[in-house]
Amino acid sequence: MLRHEFQPGKLVTGAVLILAGVLYAGDAGGAWETPWFVAIPLVTGGLCLAGVVAFVTGRVRRRRGAGRTTDGPGPDLAS
Repeated sequence: MLRHEFQPGKLVTGAVLILAGVLYAGDAGGAWETPWFVAIPLVTGGLCLAGVVAFVTGRVRRRRGAGRTTDGPGPDLAS
């Protein structure tokens, strides 16, 4: 049972920011050279991609939920 709804936009945002952190951690550790300007397009592009994913997810959920009707809380919420 899920405790919250899945939000793929936040997943994409987290993955891109973790990638940027790993790139600069590898640079700081001496494993490879990462130019300073790599972060700007990486983070900007990742945030734009996350925004598109969140927008599409919202549209899909709104479209699926339009035909559904509920009479009240479900059996697991009526306590």
